[in-house]
Amino acid sequence: MSIRILLVDDHSLFRSGIRLLLQRNPEFEIVGEAADGLEGIKRAKQLKPDVVLMDLNMPGLSGLEAMQLIVEDLPDTAVLMLTVSEEAEDLTTALKNGARGYLLKNIEADYLTQAIKRAAAGEPVIAESMTAKLVMQFRSGNNVSTTPEREKLTPRERETMVCLARGESNKEIARNLDVAESTVKIHVQNILKKLNLTSRVQIAVYAVEHGMDK
Repeated sequence: MSIRILLVDDHSLFRSGIRLLLQRNPEFEIVGEAADGLEGIKRAKQLKPDVVLMDLNMPGLSGLEAMQLIVEDLPDTAVLMLTVSEEAEDLTTALKNGARGYLLKNIEADYLTQAIKRAAAGEPVIAESMTAKLVMQFRSGNNVSTTPEREKLTPRERETMVCLARGESNKEIARNLDVAESTVKIHVQNILKKLNLTSRVQIAVYAVEHGMDK
């Protein structure tokens, strides 16, 4: 089955370019477009896409506000922020509020297609140039701490968290830790349950915020 995608961006020329690019891939289906956050919410509820590519800064309802409402109503839909903003605060706010990933508009075409596939599969995706800013944002706030929940994790689960903080896929984690991919999935589910989190992105953010990313 193809991955159903909704494009939300106030620049029609940019939407057209992304649509033409993605339509070349038989694995993708562009099911709709929207020019602002409010229209994006309406279209998302109507179409129930697998992935929403969402601009951050739009007139009226911002992409961040629209993303939060879409995530609340459609938890199975992955929202990828696709923006020109390289501000660490925008990145962390988006991830904490439910974005599956954060990409920059100068992204290479191949990286974008792979990011969409990973997001549709439930994996977090962050622009490589933003990863260091994510780490610095949390560390600059002196957020590193120990918590009772942290002590509940097994050594292998902590290793898995380090890999997730680096944005690795289940296949990459399995290879790095020399375990089966099914075992990685179990570790991820255990981490989510023990730390009361709901997504891989939240695990990655938690790992960085609490100094568990290395």
